[in-house]
Amino acid sequence: MKEIIIEQLAERGVELEEIADIVYALQKPYSDNLNIDECLNAVDRVLNKREVQYTLLTGIALDKLTEEDKIEEPLASIIKRDEPLYGVDESLALAIANIYGTIGFTSFGYLDKNKFGVMERLDSKKDNVNTFLDDLVAGIASAASARIAHQKRNEAELKEEEVS
Repeated sequence: MKEIIIEQLAERGVELEEIADIVYALQKPYSDNLNIDECLNAVDRVLNKREVQYTLLTGIALDKLTEEDKIEEPLASIIKRDEPLYGVDESLALAIANIYGTIGFTSFGYLDKNKFGVMERLDSKKDNVNTFLDDLVAGIASAASARIAHQKRNEAELKEEEVS
């Protein structure tokens, strides 16, 4: 299933390395020895989770169906315009962001307001509907960032215990 998700992301113009770049930007201020491979590994671990896979399948399908005019009005127009009060796209993405706790939630809020990298490109792309996808990418990056934050904290606690 993960391979299908990665293919669908690539078809929509999203590479895992681009998500890892976002994770790196989120976590680098808190970890001097962080590298992009750790970030890519964290993205991969998030994508291994079945609930994440199902959420991504759902959001990507809704974007595609809207593009193909297979969603009824008025919902199709709401999704195409990415109406600010719609919120379902953020709700799906938050389901991903929260898999490692509130760090993911707060990171998602930051990314939702300050889209950069692949998220900015998806959000501004007018020839495709990416209403769900830009938020789902933010959800993946937020979850991966939270995973790294928890790992780094656990490593620091283990070092403290060894010293004590």
